[in-house]
Amino acid sequence: MAIIKLSATERRRLSAFFTCLILAIFAWVFTVLSNNYSYTVKQVLNFKNTPQKRAFHSLQSDTVNATVNGNGWQMLFSKMNNEVNTVSIDLRSLESKSYVVLSSQLNQINNKKEIGQQITGFNPDTLYFDFSNRRVKRIPIQLVSAIKYKHQFMQSANITLNPAYVIVNGPANVIDNMTTWKTDTLKLDSVSEPVNTRLSLQAVREGNMSIYPKNVVVTVPVDEYTEKTLEIPVKLINNRDYDDVKIFPLKVKVTFTTSLNRYAQTDEDFFEATADLDLWRKHGYKVLPVTIFKSPTFSKIVKIEPQNVDFIIKK
Repeated sequence: MAIIKLSATERRRLSAFFTCLILAIFAWVFTVLSNNYSYTVKQVLNFKNTPQKRAFHSLQSDTVNATVNGNGWQMLFSKMNNEVNTVSIDLRSLESKSYVVLSSQLNQINNKKEIGQQITGFNPDTLYFDFSNRRVKRIPIQLVSAIKYKHQFMQSANITLNPAYVIVNGPANVIDNMTTWKTDTLKLDSVSEPVNTRLSLQAVREGNMSIYPKNVVVTVPVDEYTEKTLEIPVKLINNRDYDDVKIFPLKVKVTFTTSLNRYAQTDEDFFEATADLDLWRKHGYKVLPVTIFKSPTFSKIVKIEPQNVDFIIKK
């Protein structure tokens, strides 16, 4: 392949030619992008001044295409920018109508836009709404949690929510079927001390509903747990014929977990162990299993010794 050899003068001329060409391209691009154009961007509708006496449901998507006037640079950056643009729509007219014309609000919308990014139209331009009776209901908040505790630590009392209820405002046919309102998931790992945190409630999915408040304070009592063993008397139940029944042993050893704060005060009065005589009368049991009928809240039974009691019936 032949190699073209250029003189120093020719190289300077060629370098000057490409420099001028590049500068001309940049000048052309700059001129083109400086011109004004109409282009389309997606806008997410943000409703304000919603009707207080009428529950509504939008019959179309909450995203519209907006025609914007701007220069080429703004059009280019709008295509490159993935940020969601929002536009506030005033729903005050829904007090007497079932639709909203977006173009009638262009002046107040553009007052909040930059001068070079004025909206000239929407597609669709008219939003239609369906209406139903509005109702206000007070329902309990349901905690959604995924809590993992550190070894030997557990929840030591009931979790409290403040407030415990949420006020829901929306269509009666939807609210009537609601029994609880869930929180966002409380995710905690290796918990070894009490938790007190603010948690958001799950967001409203329908545009014609609202909740108050939008977050709740969650308190999770946590304590270190250890094992304790007590001797608990066994109570005979379902002795309907008043038979003279002797059981032995009269007490069983119950091993359970308890929090350190309640270790000293937790005694046999917190427990009730039973043996059911119907198991012999109806099913022919030779020994009666021991059942822990009552135990402290948040305690876990580890073992019962013995698990069965013998019995003697005297007529």
